[in-house]
This record gives sequence, structure tokens and C-alpha cells, in this order.
Amino acid sequence: MPANSATRPAADLSALAAEQDIVAIGARNDLNLAIQRRSAKTLGAVITHLGVPEIISGVALEPLQLFADDRGCFTELARLGRPGIAEKLIPGGDRRIQISLTLTYPGAIKAIHYHYEQTDLWVPIAGMLQVFLYDLRRGSATFGRINTLFVGKFRPWEILIPPGVAHGYKTLGHEPAQLLYITDRHHNPADEGRLPHDHPEIAYDWETQHK
Repeated sequence: MPANSATRPAADLSALAAEQDIVAIGARNDLNLAIQRRSAKTLGAVITHLGVPEIISGVALEPLQLFADDRGCFTELARLGRPGIAEKLIPGGDRRIQISLTLTYPGAIKAIHYHYEQTDLWVPIAGMLQVFLYDLRRGSATFGRINTLFVGKFRPWEILIPPGVAHGYKTLGHEPAQLLYITDRHHNPADEGRLPHDHPEIAYDWETQHK
């Protein structure tokens, strides 16, 4: 007879409980994606400094450099293929670089998206964004981890988002936000997955944190 919960070893019960807390999404190209259930709403790890250990594996951050003088200012967004955050964003093989710009009205949420193949480089141009990142990759050292980043004109960071890391953002404040994003392939609807921004088992907290 199959062992019931009264006779199973504690390790087996622990593994079973862990599996019951995981919701499979799909698998492709060696990526096995799933949601690790949680019940209480959270922001996860709020990333306020570069290089902290709480950053999701494979996510990279780089501050934009602003050069200002009496004439105005200049910012270099990316050097594709050169050492740095955009080092691997170069054409070749199945990679076809696409550069897009989106404007989002105050309070609007664009989430939750994920990809099996596409890598994104996000460059905030105007306004402020609350960025949500969630590691869907089973087998990743940071599987199930949530990161929150507040980026834009007051924190001009670029964000590299690898395949299998779900992402989205909310526009903060009273002005529209503009986000330029560079991807390592042309848009392919078959590569993109979507989840509700308020998915109950991800339980991300989009509300303003009044303190």
C-alpha cells in the first residue's frame, strides 16, 4: 500500500509540502518556470544599493552617468557589445536587436510579463518607476524571490532582465514615465508570457507604503 502521511519520513513530507507550494507555468529551452506560492502581500527585497546579495540571480544594475555643464547635459545609454551591462546585447545568430520606447501615465501598472528567450535592458528616461522582478526559474538559487526597485530621474539605473525573470512596473508620482528598452531579439508573441498584475499566489504589493 502507498505510504500515507502518518508513515512517510519527515524529509518526504517536507518535499511534498514544498511541491504543493509550487505552481508550474511551463518549460522551454532548459527553463522550467513556476510560481512559488505566498499568501501575504510583499515588496520582497527592496534594492537601494548596487551589488547587494538580495538581487535576483542574473539581474544586473548599472547607474547612468550624467555629464552636465553650462550648455545642458549628456547621458550615454548603452554600448552594445562592449564590457558592461549591454555586453551580450549584440546581433548574431538568432539575436536581432530591437529598441523600443514606452510612455506610461501616472498610476498605470504594466505587469506581469516574462520570456523564455528574450533578455531586456531597461533604461528609464523620464519620471519614476516602481519595478517588480520575480524569479520564475526552478533550479535558480533565487527561485521565488521578489525584488522591488524605484528607478527613474531620482535613481537613474539601467536594469538587465534575463529570460525567466518576470517583470513589470508602476508609474509613480504625477507625471508620465518613459522607459526605453533594448531587447536581444525582435518581439515574438510566442516567447512572451503574461500573468495578472495582482496574481494572488505571487502576492506582490503594488500599493503605496504609507508610513
